[in-house]
Amino acid sequence: MLWCVSRFQLLSDAQWALIEDLLPVRTGKRGRPFSDARAMVEGIIYRYRCGIAWRDVPEVFGPWQTIWTWHRRMAGDGTWDIVLQRLLTEADAAGLVDWAVSVDSTIARAHQHATNITRPTGGWVELHGSAQRAA
Repeated sequence: MLWCVSRFQLLSDAQWALIEDLLPVRTGKRGRPFSDARAMVEGIIYRYRCGIAWRDVPEVFGPWQTIWTWHRRMAGDGTWDIVLQRLLTEADAAGLVDWAVSVDSTIARAHQHATNITRPTGGWVELHGSAQRAA
């Protein structure tokens, strides 16, 4: 079987089948045409994978404003949390997740003058004050 993937098709059919039922669907209401959920999710994945601005998402996924709106809505209503939970559950059941945790106790110390906090450290202000106390 010849298996070709476009550089813009990011999810396999098996991966899409895992999350498809968690995403928004057509409601049958009149109004703007419903965007293809798979194209929207793949546009979001592409944006994060490449580290680009929303406006730079290729047009093949649809208008960047629509992709951004989908992402914002799904983040706001908890859809992404549910998708992550499902993917973690499936990966854990398949033995693909190693739950070993590594904690690093490295401490980075900085010199007291490395901060950007202004505080009296001497100088002419304190000298004027000490002159009055000395008198």
